[in-house]
Amino acid sequence: MKMPGRLYVVATPLGNLRDITYRAVDILKGVNVILSEDTRVTMRLLHAYDIHGKRLISFHEHNEEKKIEEVKEILDRGEDVALVSDAGTPLIQDPGFRLVSHLRERGYEVLPVPGPSAVISALSVSGLPTDSFVFLGFLPHRKKRREKLYDKVKDLDMTFVIYESVHRIEALLSELCELFSERDVFIAREMTKMHEEYYFGKPCELKEKIRKKGEFVVIVGKRK
Repeated sequence: MKMPGRLYVVATPLGNLRDITYRAVDILKGVNVILSEDTRVTMRLLHAYDIHGKRLISFHEHNEEKKIEEVKEILDRGEDVALVSDAGTPLIQDPGFRLVSHLRERGYEVLPVPGPSAVISALSVSGLPTDSFVFLGFLPHRKKRREKLYDKVKDLDMTFVIYESVHRIEALLSELCELFSERDVFIAREMTKMHEEYYFGKPCELKEKIRKKGEFVVIVGKRK
């Protein structure tokens, strides 16, 4: 009986294409199929490392449930599969949880291929306490749900990390200014990309500085 293939969860660069491990390149060259959040983004990465002839399957939050059986069929044929997101480590606020959970419960082998992570990268240069932290990801859009989340974290004696988009960064800073005005905040914008920027200060100060577009990691320090 043929052994099933493996699913590799492969971290890819946040922005700078050179931020990829040798092992990640080897895995992407060796697998039969690559599950890709956005095939156009993945194709650019593959071309940069002269990786050709791979079967790319579009795999994102809107079709993840439907693709699970297809992925199992591929693995059951003994073929290895790599899962990548647009940037960083898959499943960290990206698709893949349902797939990995489903495969784990059924005894398939799922292996990490470590590499870049926006959360860890931002924390490492923030200058804020990292001995304990909570990752909140993208906050809920509804104000009441956000308020409930803020209530949960405001009394925790730890740093917390938020992802935010260009469309909501000013609104987020307004909320942090109101609720966490005395805390230190670190913001990473467009990490590892050509126009990366970093900001440090109180939320009310930073609210006046952030006027540019991009992807943001916002880190709020512990209570003092």
